[in-house]
Amino acid sequence: MASIVYKMETLGVTRKDSVVTVTINQPNKKNAINNLMWDGLTEIFREIAGNSADRVVVITGAGGEFCSGADLSGRGDAAQRSDTAPRNEMHQLAAMRRVNEACIALQKLPQPTIAKVRGVAVGAGCNLALGCDLVVASQTARFSEIFVRRGLSLDFGGSWVLPRRIGLHRAKELAFFGEIIGATDAYEMGLVNRVLPDSEVDAFVDQWAQKLASGPPIALAQTKQLLNNSLNLTLEQALDGEAAAQTVNFSTSDTAEAMRAFTEKRDPKFTGR
Repeated sequence: MASIVYKMETLGVTRKDSVVTVTINQPNKKNAINNLMWDGLTEIFREIAGNSADRVVVITGAGGEFCSGADLSGRGDAAQRSDTAPRNEMHQLAAMRRVNEACIALQKLPQPTIAKVRGVAVGAGCNLALGCDLVVASQTARFSEIFVRRGLSLDFGGSWVLPRRIGLHRAKELAFFGEIIGATDAYEMGLVNRVLPDSEVDAFVDQWAQKLASGPPIALAQTKQLLNNSLNLTLEQALDGEAAAQTVNFSTSDTAEAMRAFTEKRDPKFTGR
């Protein structure tokens, strides 16, 4: 049985078999995220990061949509009042810090993360999905760096994650035009790992999540960190990082268990120690 351990009206967290699922739950706005929800996501991600019982994180949306980005309702009217421009700028900067904190908290998760995407994933919602380690999309999924069509530039780490996923020129194409692309095109561009019929998405994500949850948590966390850091390092620095990580791994009971399981021709049982 899945038990709810964190709940607010627009965000939900459930845990089952070492897999924690974070659900954005504002379907009447296609799961747009307001300031309180950004704060909630930051709190949730930080709590998960410190919970050794959580081995995999799945992020998804309610009501057949992933996330339509930041909730911008009321922003246009405020922007038109020139007498309040300085105050609005300070307010907007504070709001963006809340967005940034959620993005950083997501990237700092040591556990593997999977975005399960149905429907729209646009703006910050697109980058929330792409910021996960793995992206599984339904054939209904639609992605867009829609910011330019709203007179905005990229946020929630889009300028960082896009070039890393698909290269600089492709990233500029998505960012400059803000076009909506379907799941198949997103797969061909390298934005997502898998595209499946809607009826198969849940089972596939469950399968991936359970496989990762049964893996060695320390080794997986270090592998994730090595890969995330790789584009900022020289080969020598990367090799130093690998050597340090392997030294840690060989000191764990999980590596010893993996060696015993190999000799005994059975599946290892990893404990994260």
